[in-house]
Amino acid sequence: MASTNDLKNGMVLKLDNDQLWSVVEFQHVKPGKGPAFVRTKLKNVLSGKTVDKTFNAGVKVETATVDRRDMQFSYMDGEYFVFMDMQTYDQLHVGRAAVGDAANFLIEGFTATVATHQGEVLYVELPAAVELVIQETEPGVQGDRSTGGTKPATLETGFTVQVPLFITTGEKIKVDTRSGDYLSRVNS
Repeated sequence: MASTNDLKNGMVLKLDNDQLWSVVEFQHVKPGKGPAFVRTKLKNVLSGKTVDKTFNAGVKVETATVDRRDMQFSYMDGEYFVFMDMQTYDQLHVGRAAVGDAANFLIEGFTATVATHQGEVLYVELPAAVELVIQETEPGVQGDRSTGGTKPATLETGFTVQVPLFITTGEKIKVDTRSGDYLSRVNS
């Protein structure tokens, strides 16, 4: 249990029938008239849904213990992603639902943060950007454009991103894992 005065970004609360909510933003408000309160933006850990919720200041809220560990992606085992804890060398089978969109950017050897609560995997989080090799893209042709153009490119994971026309097959690029957008070319 914690008080609403102790809230911090990233803290996980157990609210509404034991649903887990992560604190995205919080703000302590002391109006000129009336009691103080805490305005929060909460994100559901499992569904990703975001809500705004207001608490009275000093109210007790139940916190959840979420274990976040850096693990290395080893391989695919049918529908499961197998991650290995680098300290204990234990392997963890994670379902596709918990991996979510991170599956588009996972290759063997990548390190990801795996969050668990009471032995259940909640989500897999990648760094903000990863470097991947372009497996296939068509040659770019300059044409009648007033601005820079883009073309589709298939990454080594099989995911397709839009890249500038000057990018060629075999090049390594940096991709934003949150949006799936091309960020830059990586100079080797």
